[in-house]
Amino acid sequence: MRRIFALAITAALLPLPSYAAPSKADVEAQFESWVQKDLWPEAKAGGVSERTFKAAFSGITLNWNLPDLAPPGFPPPKEQKQTQAEFSSPGPYFNEDRLKKLAATGRGFAAQYSSTLKRIEKTYGVPGSIVLAIWGRETGFGAAKIPESAIEVLATKAFMSTRKEMFRTELVAALHILDGGDVTPADFRSSWAGALGQPQFMPTSYLKYAVDFDGDGHRNIWASVPDTLASIANYLVKKGWQRDRDWGFEVSIPQAVSCAQEGPDLAKPLSQWASLGIERISGKTFPSGEMKAQGMMLVPAGRHGPEFIVTPNFYVIKEYNNSDLYALYIGNLADRIASNGGAFEGQWGDVGKMLRSDVAAMQKALERQGYDVGGSDGLPGYKTRRSIGQWQAKNGMKPTCFPEASMKGKLK
Repeated sequence: MRRIFALAITAALLPLPSYAAPSKADVEAQFESWVQKDLWPEAKAGGVSERTFKAAFSGITLNWNLPDLAPPGFPPPKEQKQTQAEFSSPGPYFNEDRLKKLAATGRGFAAQYSSTLKRIEKTYGVPGSIVLAIWGRETGFGAAKIPESAIEVLATKAFMSTRKEMFRTELVAALHILDGGDVTPADFRSSWAGALGQPQFMPTSYLKYAVDFDGDGHRNIWASVPDTLASIANYLVKKGWQRDRDWGFEVSIPQAVSCAQEGPDLAKPLSQWASLGIERISGKTFPSGEMKAQGMMLVPAGRHGPEFIVTPNFYVIKEYNNSDLYALYIGNLADRIASNGGAFEGQWGDVGKMLRSDVAAMQKALERQGYDVGGSDGLPGYKTRRSIGQWQAKNGMKPTCFPEASMKGKLK
């Protein structure tokens, strides 16, 4: 027994056999099997032809240079530091030189495509300046290179990204696009994130919103400017764009008016906001046609930046890219294109230099006190901003409605 016990101890002390991590070649082989045995049956059941499927995957391999990959058998990717504009001072997002150049180019295209834009405005009710602003922001009015094979990007991400299910849905949608004959596999180009063509539609959005506006029988958002512009307008309309309404107005909010009245769920007629002493910072009155319509307070940097009364159309723009700063960028660029507008007059303060984890901790503390912050995700959205303003007022502080480092020790 002692000998058996000694052998057992010796065996336990011996190094365990090492198992090599799979090579890229191993993963490529798994990918090929996945395409044929897993993806093809789903695509076939959904009505994709075998001819389209084979053409789509001809020469396609995994793209190992894409971000957010989680190859099978490889160590999981490390969490990346949050770098979105919302987590730093918003000011740099509105680069003045860049905006001036886009506006000048946009005014040129407004003249060049005047008749097309008039047709779009008549058909969809979306101002041409808004459509041009989105086109300019997304791909520099079509000048940006869209270098990737859409199928390669989507297939790679569907097979081994951190969001496989989402990209699998987009990949199947992409196969339906090819099956419809609007574009060939060679011309089916996307960004590294799988967004297609000049409007940067994901494939599911293409199927819902892309239109043939030049009348050639194909929805071509890669090479046709009319199709591109009309598709953007159709997207906005389907998301709820209200004809004959502006996107919003930069305003001055008196100190006596709480900044904690922000949000689409606290809408009031513009006449009511005006009765509180809120005025357009330009000195102009609100358009008479807007006074009875609903508007919402927006303070994306709290009291540390420009202040706005926005319309429901602002939130429609956010459907394109769910960011207050993005929608403000589009609105400002559209104003520059339409009427030679300039930068926002309110100055962006040097705020926001906080870790997402710090903001999340504040949100959790506010939730424990009964505030609705919209979720403790570290994103300082309007519910978080107004909750901070309410908490500041309740605790005898001047409401600023924005996360600040000085609050960390007080808000626990």
